[in-house]
Amino acid sequence: MRPMDLLQFSTQTLLRQRFRGLMILIAMGLGVAAVMILTALGQGARGYVMNEFAAIGTNVLAMFPGRQETTGGMPPPMGAAARDITIDEAFLLQRRVSSITAVAPLIVGSARVGYAERAREVSVLGTSALFFKIRHLTVGQGNALPDGDFRVASGEAVIGEKLKRELFEAKPAIGEFLRIGDSRFRVVGILTGRGDAMGMDLSDAVIIPVAASQRLFNAAGLFRVLIELREGTSAPDAIKRIEAAMQDFHQGELDVTVISPDSMRATFDGILIAMTLAVSAIGAISLFVAGILIMNVMLITVSQRTREIGLLKALGASSTDIMRIFLTEAMLLTGMGALVGVLFGFAVVKTARAFIPTVPFDAPGWAITAAVITALLTGLGFSWLPARRASLLQPVDALQKP
Repeated sequence: MRPMDLLQFSTQTLLRQRFRGLMILIAMGLGVAAVMILTALGQGARGYVMNEFAAIGTNVLAMFPGRQETTGGMPPPMGAAARDITIDEAFLLQRRVSSITAVAPLIVGSARVGYAERAREVSVLGTSALFFKIRHLTVGQGNALPDGDFRVASGEAVIGEKLKRELFEAKPAIGEFLRIGDSRFRVVGILTGRGDAMGMDLSDAVIIPVAASQRLFNAAGLFRVLIELREGTSAPDAIKRIEAAMQDFHQGELDVTVISPDSMRATFDGILIAMTLAVSAIGAISLFVAGILIMNVMLITVSQRTREIGLLKALGASSTDIMRIFLTEAMLLTGMGALVGVLFGFAVVKTARAFIPTVPFDAPGWAITAAVITALLTGLGFSWLPARRASLLQPVDALQKP
């Protein structure tokens, strides 16, 4: 049988069995799409985290309360430790270590923020003016927090664009007073853009002086401390000096963790790559489920087309021709299903990028190729047994069956 005749015959057969073909096509398409979508989710999470670290810069260190001995390990998630990092220690640190150019202490919490009759529960970030420089935040209107001694509690606040719209609508916000908890703060600036930080959307948050946030949340210690180094400074050497200074502050006990963005990036990168591969493998399972469906449908098809097979053999078709017919039908369905799955996967990924532009969702080429190849091999492998069974039927026995 010539290839074109084989293709035409298989196509006509599939058109006569539209419902069965549609079920196989959907199953295989969903399997391929699942691999693409799950991989895109993993890649998006990885890209988002890597972009966050890139925004911080390579010369910025982070100091956490609590000691993590394992190199490259994760810091304590909530900053819990036997001894807190105090505002005074953060203030003195820059004067003890000459390679430090800026220190931004952080206290994070949530509080009810109100203006006039409107109020919202939002994130409140206590820090200093240097945080805006370290995180490359842009103040579109007004000014950032005032420079100076961050140990002094003052009543200024910088709010995000979204929060400004929710509380003030079209009214000017600069110079107005907000209620944050039981305290009043004067709005001195409005952030431009989303300005993500540590998973928070700063467009719907308030930034106040760290000393004021310490009083607001009754917090004795700091959540984190961001430390900017001079250009050209060796990060490992700076970390040793910072740890030595903190050890002096804490009576000889080293109970803080200082890490560089490079070490955190490497740790997160390894975790997220493993996660991406794991979710891709989970998605691939659906392809094998689709393969089992193909085998079951093909076995049913063989039993229902016994007389047709007998007639083809009586007209001169060989066992090889019969196998080629059934394998071609399976590959056509699998190929079309893979194509539909790729198109559907691209549509979902593109929609996700449109709704969440800050996360770079993207299905890598290797995942698409692997999904399509796996789909084709699965379709071929699971259809082999039914095709083999059909090819072994004898013409006389097949024609006699009802």
